[in-house]
Amino acid sequence: MRRRPRTTFLLSFITIIILFAVFSLHLSGNALSRFRYSHSDIHTHNNNLFLNQYSQLKRRVSSINLKHSISTVSVLFPDWEILVIVKPNTHLDYGYNYQCIFPNSVLSPATFSGVLPFTNLTTFKCDMPESLRRRSMFYQPALVARSSENEVDYPPPSPELLRWNLLVYESFSTVDDVVLFAKGVNHRKGYDRSPSELRCVFVLGEGSVVTTAVTSSVQEVFRCPHPHSQFLFQQIEKIEISLQIIGNNFVVPSVAYYIPKPNSLTVLEAQAHPKYFLCACTMVYNVGKFLREWVMYHSEVGVENFILYDNNSDDDFEIVVNELREDGYNITTLLWIWPKTQEAGFSHSILHSKSKGLCSWIMYIDVDEFVYSPSWNDSKADYKIKNEFPSLKPMLLYRQQSNVSYDIGQLSIRSKEFGPSGQKKNPVEGVTQGYTCRKMLDQRHKSIVLVDGVDPGLRNVIHHFEVNEKEGFRSEQISMEELVVNHYKYQAWDEFKSKFRRRVSAYVVDWRQNINLNSQDRTPGLGFQPIEPKDWMHKFCEVRDERLKSVTRAWFGISLGHNETRMAWQSNSDT
Repeated sequence: MRRRPRTTFLLSFITIIILFAVFSLHLSGNALSRFRYSHSDIHTHNNNLFLNQYSQLKRRVSSINLKHSISTVSVLFPDWEILVIVKPNTHLDYGYNYQCIFPNSVLSPATFSGVLPFTNLTTFKCDMPESLRRRSMFYQPALVARSSENEVDYPPPSPELLRWNLLVYESFSTVDDVVLFAKGVNHRKGYDRSPSELRCVFVLGEGSVVTTAVTSSVQEVFRCPHPHSQFLFQQIEKIEISLQIIGNNFVVPSVAYYIPKPNSLTVLEAQAHPKYFLCACTMVYNVGKFLREWVMYHSEVGVENFILYDNNSDDDFEIVVNELREDGYNITTLLWIWPKTQEAGFSHSILHSKSKGLCSWIMYIDVDEFVYSPSWNDSKADYKIKNEFPSLKPMLLYRQQSNVSYDIGQLSIRSKEFGPSGQKKNPVEGVTQGYTCRKMLDQRHKSIVLVDGVDPGLRNVIHHFEVNEKEGFRSEQISMEELVVNHYKYQAWDEFKSKFRRRVSAYVVDWRQNINLNSQDRTPGLGFQPIEPKDWMHKFCEVRDERLKSVTRAWFGISLGHNETRMAWQSNSDT
């Protein structure tokens, strides 16, 4: 008799759970019904969830009745840094100094951070106030003019901050399709979602969206067809665009905009006749002091144009670039504000080069890396004479025209890693002169890529692309007797430790994290703290190698008399 109440209670509890589950499934079924798609590639429908996410965000931002407030969307970056993007068609008075104001009325200075190159949207950065960092939810700040700070009351609730680890951040329109760049959709460890799991979503206006099928899903790069022209309105210059993860009923937050496809005739004509035979591409941050040596050297050995993805430098990078341009060097700079996206930036560079008809070949090396042939030290070589230089072009032409059963789409070059070589600070004569002691074993490769030979998926790892094997392209490993990369990786400590925060690599996203301690992207024995190891100046010195030093000194050394020499890239104040 005592067990009946327990049994009755248990049956009642189970019944309640079953009813709740049925009711939940009914609700989820209704939600899913809003996301059902027809089998057509291109169609329109009212996607309530997507429109709610975006129109609600607009309503909330515009409802902040602060004088001089600006319509923006904000993203939380690493290190509590907030990127504030001013929305299209928003008036901005450049006579004001701006600030970020948060829901608790705390102000943080807003620093101008550049104009995004393809959408012409103005950006600012501000730091998350310490008082807000321990909260469970983070909200977007309002961007206000500093002169209005005394007029600001406690601001009303604002949208939640977008997070950098899940975001569509860029798009690129080609003649044939649209390419989206997104964080967090595919995993870093090689797992890519099937294109069938995704859709590209275009917001045409209140109550209307267009979706197209995703045709390629690789790393952070996603491709899909353009929406049919009948759905586009000529007066709309920029259209919000994102990715939908179909199975999760989820549209990824986005700050990207779709710009209708370019004129196909113009692009195809440019692609048929690239302007430069060989370009060099890299991602840079605060490399102003090193750039002249790198550009001048590689320009003399065959690089005709330099494509620099600027990761929001705040040194004298722009000044140095302008000086080099005035000296006749061809340099293309693109503000690439997105952190830890080297692979995506390189994928973007292929699209950019093809759309502009810039390069036949692109060499992917960093500013601390110099491509060099040991044969250039041959005393019998004619180019040993001052002002006569060898060129990488004959080597590439030979591969391009060789009679083999496949086409060369990529040349892989092994590298030698140099150490601090006894230097306490950055050598004023340049890295090729100051760092002359290296590790014995060679390391993984960098590459020179035939733009037309790159696989459409644009996958790349460690400066190395997948080539389009379906079209008959293959990669070739070059012998180290023919070509090698001198990588001045372990420099004087003050220079090296600056890499901890901003280093961009394939396998170590942030050196301060206690992960992947055995990765080659880490320094042996250094760990994850920027503390100078004992005897740093003399580490990694196994082989004395002055071959490139002697070549560059013969080519670029300027005699000052009295046994003094100044390198061509040095400023007069360095002597």
